Amino acid sequence: MTATRTGGAAGARFRHLREFVVRIERGRDATAMRWQLGFAVIDILILAFFLFGPYLRSGPSYLVIDYLIAVWIGMELTARALAAPSWGVFFRRFMTWIDIVILATLLFPDVLFNFAFLRAMRLWAIGNSPLVLHGLRRIGYGHLLEVVRALINVLVFLFIATGFVYTSFFYNRSGEEGFVDALYFTVTTITTTGFGDITLPGTAGKLTSVVIMIVGISLFVRLAQAVVRPNKVRYPCPRCGLQRHDQDAVHCKACGEILRIPDEGD
Repeated sequence: MTATRTGGAAGARFRHLREFVVRIERGRDATAMRWQLGFAVIDILILAFFLFGPYLRSGPSYLVIDYLIAVWIGMELTARALAAPSWGVFFRRFMTWIDIVILATLLFPDVLFNFAFLRAMRLWAIGNSPLVLHGLRRIGYGHLLEVVRALINVLVFLFIATGFVYTSFFYNRSGEEGFVDALYFTVTTITTTGFGDITLPGTAGKLTSVVIMIVGISLFVRLAQAVVRPNKVRYPCPRCGLQRHDQDAVHCKACGEILRIPDEGD
């Protein structure tokens, strides 16, 4: 009887923990938003550590911070696994594998440093979280969601491309010189300025430049479209499922269904 009660209490605690994690991860209430904001701040600090890593890697504090971040990401992965409906759903998520790779680069920085640039994907996760949508709506700028997400996509690609160029071509240079050269090359390539004073050697360097130019131009075009096109709101039509509508739309343009789009302050 005692063993049964102990097992039941443990099961109840596990269910409460899982419900709490799900609420934090997917909730829309004020408490969930505060937790999500805290996690977003930590993610930005992790990205800052990645950016300043070339300047810190020679100091003794680098590995200490590196392993502390590894512990944090390991805890986040465990929490997301608890909140997932099943292991299959958990391992089918794109960010699960990104975080696993990031965790591996933190645990083995000397071996897997070439994949450290993937840490910038955590900024992409913030941009696609409910926090950005509800945060913009709360301050009255919900109509800028597409612009903000397009801008975040550009920044994420800039960080990823810079990290890849740095670890693949400039890692043996001193921290300041190598990272700044990688950033300078990436910006000039994405913007197609192409001064030519810094180039990547060999066939791999040329292919890298081509990919950066193509993807970078595509993201800039996407950002420009989000800025200049008429503002739309996301509200799924209950009949046909059309997602984007004019802000003052009363009927769905696709099927004519009456819409009840909430105001920004709702």
